Amino acid sequence: MHSVFSTDVTPPPIIFTEAKVVNDNTTRIPFKLIDHLIVVEAELLNQKGNFIIDTGSETLILNKVHFSNNNIFNKTTETSGVLSEIDISYEKRVKEFTIDNFTVLNTNSDVIDLSHIEKSKHMNLLGIIGFNVLKDYEVFIDLYLNQITLSKVDRKGNRLNKKVYLEKIVDSIDFKLKNHTIVLNATINKQNVKFGLDSGAEFNQINKNINKKILKYFVPKKRLLLSGAGKRKIEVLAGKLYRVKLSKTVYFGPMFTVLTNLSNMNKAFGTNLDGILGFEFFKQKRTIINYQKEKIYFIDYPKGTH
Repeated sequence: MHSVFSTDVTPPPIIFTEAKVVNDNTTRIPFKLIDHLIVVEAELLNQKGNFIIDTGSETLILNKVHFSNNNIFNKTTETSGVLSEIDISYEKRVKEFTIDNFTVLNTNSDVIDLSHIEKSKHMNLLGIIGFNVLKDYEVFIDLYLNQITLSKVDRKGNRLNKKVYLEKIVDSIDFKLKNHTIVLNATINKQNVKFGLDSGAEFNQINKNINKKILKYFVPKKRLLLSGAGKRKIEVLAGKLYRVKLSKTVYFGPMFTVLTNLSNMNKAFGTNLDGILGFEFFKQKRTIINYQKEKIYFIDYPKGTH
């Protein structure tokens, strides 16, 4: 297993086991889609298995089923996982984490029971990779090639290696980082809305308390039963959301979306979001996230594939 980093660069806190090294500071990691979750293979504390890539999660979350509570600090924290449910967790310092030939060192993690996700997705799940791992990189989530490219950046967000992407960046938008949440200003039929961007959200979500002028562009189709990281099941109305624009040039086709109450999540994150953009966003846009610059860049799908 070789390091992705040159000797004069301190490695961050993770290792990826199937990654292809592009250069000293960049690695490409293949992922598989399990339902609508982006899943990579990684190794941690001599265990190899699946991790969900979740920009909506603040920390690295470890599944209590596979990791004992040894070396865990007494402090408890609140953490939000998939579907933004709140769980009480233990904080643990992980010395080394390997994802496909790629190592991250000394990151904090939370240890909670994720067995309900394992059961519902019929998968072995070691944990969830969140913001505190991803923030030191420019992160290219590519649902066309089913791979994530992580490229190390300096404090200003400039890539340490300039030549990373073969594809051409065609557009960009700014975002605001609210704690660990990516907040996007958008419009739905010219009405202003705020969305959180969350790669761990299997479905887009729109707040049921939103302005009725906006709700006109949510067309319900059926009811769904969703289970979150807190084991609680909720019934939601699912349908299509129309007329979403992030700028004059960045807009979306109808997106599968669920109508839900976001007040608990907003309280937990200290945000005031009207909705969440998840898998459906990434399905329509090949997306590069730069946390330091608070910018998102887009690369086109090849013509005829989308």
